[in-house]
Amino acid sequence: MTTADDRSSATTADADAGGHRSGEGDTGGEPLFGPGSQFHVLFNDPRWALAVIRATVLEAAHPQIGAALIDNSTFVAHPWRRLRNTFTSLQRMFGADDHVRQREAARLNRLHARLHGTDPHDRPYDAMDPDVRAWVVATLFESTVAMCRFGGQPLEQRTMERLYAEFQAFQAALGDRAGHLPRTLDEFWPYYDRVVAEELENTEAMRIILYKLFDHLPAPPVLNGFPALWATGRAVAGPVVGAITVASLPEPFRRRAGLPEIAGVQTLMQGTYLAAGLTRFLPEGWIRAENVLELLALSPDSDDPRARTVGALRDRMKRAAALVRLITPLPPEPAPTSGNEARRSAREFFAEVLDQTGDGYLDWPDLAAMARELSGRLDLDEPEESRLYTAYADWWRELQSALDADGDGRVSAHEYAAAAPSLAGPALIRVAEVLFDVTDKDGNHTIDADEYRALFRTAFQRDAADACGTYGRSAFVNDFLSFMSGRRRTTPYDPLLSDA
Repeated sequence: MTTADDRSSATTADADAGGHRSGEGDTGGEPLFGPGSQFHVLFNDPRWALAVIRATVLEAAHPQIGAALIDNSTFVAHPWRRLRNTFTSLQRMFGADDHVRQREAARLNRLHARLHGTDPHDRPYDAMDPDVRAWVVATLFESTVAMCRFGGQPLEQRTMERLYAEFQAFQAALGDRAGHLPRTLDEFWPYYDRVVAEELENTEAMRIILYKLFDHLPAPPVLNGFPALWATGRAVAGPVVGAITVASLPEPFRRRAGLPEIAGVQTLMQGTYLAAGLTRFLPEGWIRAENVLELLALSPDSDDPRARTVGALRDRMKRAAALVRLITPLPPEPAPTSGNEARRSAREFFAEVLDQTGDGYLDWPDLAAMARELSGRLDLDEPEESRLYTAYADWWRELQSALDADGDGRVSAHEYAAAAPSLAGPALIRVAEVLFDVTDKDGNHTIDADEYRALFRTAFQRDAADACGTYGRSAFVNDFLSFMSGRRRTTPYDPLLSDA
């Protein structure tokens, strides 16, 4: 019988060699990645959504990760986008294609290498710290085990060992040397308990996730335009999700962090996991994580065949929203904007587009988040990604020089509104030109339908085409500048940076 020690040793050897295995594992030919792996079986389990929230809270409670999230993450202002990007990354890392996994690992490492600084207590944080990265992997593994236990279907020991070997292989694929995660499953549990007891804190990032994010969660793109209906559902579901997440955390940490104990919530939490687990009896296509996330991100003007069904559903929801407004004191929904020429105020543009991290200020992490999102959409390799980051860095220096009136190193909404009637300076023009170049994959100086879809995630818009029916550099740059400096709402450009 092969032991967890054997599997860990094999994974260690792979990591030390700078590689990883996606083929056969050490337990009767079971794969570590792709179809047939334990992770692949559990990935589309609806309970995993709750497990990911729980894992994110445990990550945010680590002081280094919490500080990095507060300074750099878009999880407050753009939670649905962040969720979709996380799931896409996990799909790539745990999929069967070695090449895709290597490219995604390289992308993640470039992303993490840019995230470093100090927290409010002057303690340094570094997203490339292998012990910190090991804790992220540990929370994902332990929360996956916990979701099965909460749902009344605890994993067998052999299954847990397989799953742990897969997460070790995931860490090895990132290039981290062995030893930061315990070698065996038996050694993992004391390690996990020690970190929970000695290292986790009641961080600001953790409190935001538990008590602000769920209470102020913006509607996903598919439900845009229904603030009254969304607010009504969120008012009920938000506190429940937060309470369930708190109840699922390790009891020693809940006690030390002073998290509330609410009578009956433990039963509610277990019942929710059990009910979510019952959805596994639904048709597979209904509960596939990829399908659900694509549906949530679907916009009404998409060319996706499902958009017609969503359009019909939205019509019904409009009637339901009207009824809700009649029987509740919620404010009326804002009138829809009219066409591509609709403008928003400088403060609206600042909050919806520029302030990517949602902290009320514009600084480098906000522009870095834009570069990160666009690089991810286009799946850029290192040279093109670096060009885009450099262009955004130059734009930040231009913005800081022009708008930072009090010299505090960031731009407030007031400073922006007072001094930025137009931002189409040389650096922003360069951002537009670089974005065109990296979108134009074949280098023919025009953006075709496939390239357009990769960037905007919608079909080619005819009104973007020139006389020859193509989208050239000049038209692209003008449209991008019109959006970023003129604050015009445009059908394709708005979702690039303002979608939740």
